[in-house]
Amino acid sequence: MAKRLWELFFTFAKVGVMTFGGGYAMLPILQREVVENKGWATEEELADWFAIGQCTPGVIAVNTATFAGRKVLGNVGGVVATLGVVFPSLIIISLLAGVITTFAEVAWVKNAFAGIRVCVCVLIFNAVVKLWKKSVVDKKTLALYAVILLASLLTDLSPVIFVLFAAVSGIVLQAALRKGGEAE
Repeated sequence: MAKRLWELFFTFAKVGVMTFGGGYAMLPILQREVVENKGWATEEELADWFAIGQCTPGVIAVNTATFAGRKVLGNVGGVVATLGVVFPSLIIISLLAGVITTFAEVAWVKNAFAGIRVCVCVLIFNAVVKLWKKSVVDKKTLALYAVILLASLLTDLSPVIFVLFAAVSGIVLQAALRKGGEAE
């Protein structure tokens, strides 16, 4: 079990150290590590964890690491995966905290951060495309996607409202499908 705990810790530490730009930038890296490389979750499970992580307190990547770790090795695995994903940031931020104000106005630092922001946009877009392919699978899910997209663009509602609306819509749609199947 100790070997698996170290594997969890180092896998999520690798995710944490390779990510710049916050939780959403971690999504494609989490997808590659958790689904493709380790097989600890399916695309659908990861999408569910992202959704739940979005509407619960805390950082989405930390919440997702906790879900993945818990699935692999229970509560201890959840704690170890969470520690792994935050460990690199804790170390790096601790080292930078004392000197960041000195370098924040340096031109090459500003330019580097501008480039990193563009890269983060691309990484997030790639994660969206992968999630789209697994989530929007028919006309009903496309309609739900369109409604939530428009509502998110046109209102300032909390993401929690959108997730709850989507959950209720999924329940209602599945119930209608089952009822329609029974009537045949």
